[in-house]
Parts: sequence; C-alpha cells; structure tokens
Amino acid sequence: MICASCGATAKEGAAFCGSCGKPIIGYSVGQASAGASSAGPIATGGSAAAGGDTGRYAGFWLRLVAAIIDGLILGIPFAFIVGMTMISAIPTLMHVDHENPNPMVLMATILPRIFFILLLVLVASWLYWALTESSQWQASLGKKALGLYVTDLSGSRLSFGKASGRFFAGRGLGMVPYLGGLYYLVDCIMAGFTEKKQALHDMIAGCLVQRNA
Repeated sequence: MICASCGATAKEGAAFCGSCGKPIIGYSVGQASAGASSAGPIATGGSAAAGGDTGRYAGFWLRLVAAIIDGLILGIPFAFIVGMTMISAIPTLMHVDHENPNPMVLMATILPRIFFILLLVLVASWLYWALTESSQWQASLGKKALGLYVTDLSGSRLSFGKASGRFFAGRGLGMVPYLGGLYYLVDCIMAGFTEKKQALHDMIAGCLVQRNA
C-alpha cells in the first residue's frame, strides 16, 4: 500500500502510515475484522461449560454424596406427608374394638394410605429427577451443588423422556419389592468400576454423569 500523503510504502493491512502517521486511504474496518476472524476466536473473560464428552466423569463417592443431598431435600416433605396421612387414620382406629378388632376395617383404613404414600413417593421422585436432569441445569439439586451434570453419550442435554427412562432404570426398579433393593445396590456400585463411571441405569439409558473442571 502507498500512503497518499507522503508516498511511503505502508505495511499491508495497516490503518495508518508508519512514516507520517496519517490514515491509509482505502483501509476499511472490515479488513481488520476478517483478519481477526482468520486468526481464531477471540478470548473472553467469561467461561462456558464444555460440551460433549469431556472425559471428566463423576465417580461413585461424588454421586453418593449428591444422592444423600437429594434424599434430604425430598425426605423432609415426604416425612411430613407420611405423618399427616397416617395421623388421618387415627379417628377411624379409635372406634375399632381393640379387644376383637375387625381385620377388614384395619385393612380398609391402612392399606389405601400405604398405597397413596408409595404412589406419591414414586411419582414425586420421578418428576423431581426427570425434570431437573432434563432442565437447563442438567442436574438434580444434589448434583448441582457438587458441580455434576447429566448428559447423553454425545454430551448433549437429556430430553424429559430420556431422563425418565434413566430414573425408571435405576430408582424406579429399586422400588420393586424384595429384589429392587438388591438390584439398585448393584446398579450403583457399578459406577465405581466402569470405564466412564456409569451405573447400570446410565448404560441402559445411554447417559453420562460428568463433572465440571
């Protein structure tokens, strides 16, 4: 480039003449923008969560602590509801003949309440984990507190359906009487031994539990 003011040769792409300091005629801001774009992305002061499979997986102990936090968050309202549900049976039980109780009356009083409690626990737990892990947080409150988040195998956010499948493949099956507890124990322990720290329900649903750097 030739400076129109002094005739000196200016460096290609320069905005001002290195000899006289006057602006170079024909220079445009677009040239500088193009040069900056070709050089790569501009660094910013902020940081964003890395997408994809980062290779930073949440192990057994981190997930256990997160589960304990979630258990406390859900356990407090559950305990209150269970208490109120059972207290509501007291007026009926007070009128039962305690010397010769009628088993049918006892069953009709207690069993519907037990069924209600079990159904409530199942539905509330499902909605809690499925909604939080498919939200923008990608994590339950316990996981969020520890910097953990759930993704699919490509590192993308879960849909509500996929998060629901993950729940029922783990905690859902764990609520099945007799064998459910044993299944869930084995399911969780696997997170400590698999390559990507996946529990059995993670592998069934095609999910990863990752952690922030």
